[in-house]
Amino acid sequence: MCDVFSGLQSLRKIYARSLELFFCVRVDPLLYDLLGVSPEASQAELKKSYRKKALALHPDKGGDPELFKEVTAAYEVLADESKREMYDRFGEEGLSEGMMGGGMDPQDLFSQLFGGAGGFFGGGGRPRGPRKGKDLVHRVKATLEDLYNGKLTKLALQKHVLCNKCGGRGGKEGAVKSCNTCNGQGIKVVLRQLGPMVQQMQQTCPDCHGAGEQINPKDRCTQCNGKKITQERKVLEVRIDKGMEDGQQITFKEEADQAPNTIPGDVIIVVDEQPHPRFKRKMNDLFVNVEVDLLTALAGGRVSIPHLDDHALSVEIPRGEIVRPGDMKVLRGQGMPSYRHHEMGDLYVNLSVKFPDSLSEEQLQALEKALPARPAPAALSKDLDVEDVVMDSIDEHEAHRARTGPATTGEMEDDEAGGPQVQCAQG
Repeated sequence: MCDVFSGLQSLRKIYARSLELFFCVRVDPLLYDLLGVSPEASQAELKKSYRKKALALHPDKGGDPELFKEVTAAYEVLADESKREMYDRFGEEGLSEGMMGGGMDPQDLFSQLFGGAGGFFGGGGRPRGPRKGKDLVHRVKATLEDLYNGKLTKLALQKHVLCNKCGGRGGKEGAVKSCNTCNGQGIKVVLRQLGPMVQQMQQTCPDCHGAGEQINPKDRCTQCNGKKITQERKVLEVRIDKGMEDGQQITFKEEADQAPNTIPGDVIIVVDEQPHPRFKRKMNDLFVNVEVDLLTALAGGRVSIPHLDDHALSVEIPRGEIVRPGDMKVLRGQGMPSYRHHEMGDLYVNLSVKFPDSLSEEQLQALEKALPARPAPAALSKDLDVEDVVMDSIDEHEAHRARTGPATTGEMEDDEAGGPQVQCAQG
């Protein structure tokens, strides 16, 4: 019986493909083909495949709305054991009328599987009725000072709003009528004869230009000229709260463009944290480099660290504590405030020591007395021939080459001779 069933399914696929190739008309594929699984797929495999395809085809992600509905309708049938059994035995003819597409709303099914579409597309499961318009995303630059102290800024937008004169109708009451040519669809299906084949094509309705409706020019609204919408300047007050992070979003519900029979989308403000010249941030902690003079590094003293607001931190280096280049200290509670709770992170201080450019003879003599005596040179074997040499200073370019490794043979030849060398061929 299983072999017979598989053979029937294969015949149906061949038949459908033949119709597509010969008549150039689209034939609905098998439900299993829509989901990209075999007829023997388990419910877990069906669900996994549907989730993957639904995410890729969802209209809010730029997918094909019609194909999204077809895939959802296919899953709705196959996920129901009784419907699936009926379909496997009798095909689509075995399904009651209206079962394919007349059941659960595709958005509702999608929301059930994903726990609400908000985790993926920025909004909840789309309710029945008017569709939701596109969200409008803007990036707002914020300095580290803004994110430390908080800031209120204003953002001016140009947005579409429903015409207040005609109420978004486009004209006076009853002036707008459905296009008779395309029955309000905005498109026409035409057939073209190509030799023995017929090609089915969709074209924008020439009478309504894809709008699906028509209005007498004399009845059009004088303010919007029948377009139903006008432009308006909207100023939003954007509150950047203390502790916000790069990429964090601030949402203004339904403040995007308006359109007839449409729920306006949201305006989403994305925080764009700018690099800081002194501080680096990691979550709620800050990192800063502080240079200490040689005397303070050896004998103690104080260093000041200007912070991200109008105050500075005075840090004492205790007398007798030696600061070595690269030492790192931490100032507890002096980092970034956390978002909403404003609990302070830590400030990590990376210390470097500034050495003097030169010393006078008197200073050198003072150092000779203050510092421990020089250690004796390491003992050398008497058999070694010791040569006295002088160290030269090098420039930054040479230092970089020394750190990055030896040059290749070609580079050495170029450097030494001023360019690539040409060798004569040996006979």
